[in-house]
Amino acid sequence: MTGGPTALTHLGAAGEAHMVDVSAKDDTVRIAVAEGFVTMKPETLAIIRDGNAKKGDVIGTARIAGIMAAKQTANLIPLCHPLMLSKVTIDITEDADRSRLRVEATVKLTGKTGVEMEALTAVSVTCLTIYDMAKAVDKTMEIGGIRVMEKSGGKSGDFRHPERV
Repeated sequence: MTGGPTALTHLGAAGEAHMVDVSAKDDTVRIAVAEGFVTMKPETLAIIRDGNAKKGDVIGTARIAGIMAAKQTANLIPLCHPLMLSKVTIDITEDADRSRLRVEATVKLTGKTGVEMEALTAVSVTCLTIYDMAKAVDKTMEIGGIRVMEKSGGKSGDFRHPERV
């Protein structure tokens, strides 16, 4: 199962899983941006916005959880390389019209492999933390739309999601 640009790089010829050898790759600056959403009742959004959640500062706690998650990606996703990240930012913005929070993670390093998985993990755990901290008031919250919005660096070049503004 090797060869071609669409081949799965984590599978050997017999289909066995392995971690890709990146030792021959050049170090380049690599950046990935991912997003996700937590949709909730308007009153739940107000509680979070106003800082009235019983568990404390939802936004601040979720931001720290996302940063921590990005740094732990290799411990969570079996074939990911442990990476020395140089930057992780988590932006959480309110979309009152849709009664949701938008989470965006930006991850950066100079290295031999990309950081898309770290950005996706950061977004996922940030969204899960928002859910955890507000579930007592709204069990109907939904997490979704988790995706890579852009990435740069490396041999495969740059990517920008068509919906990226």
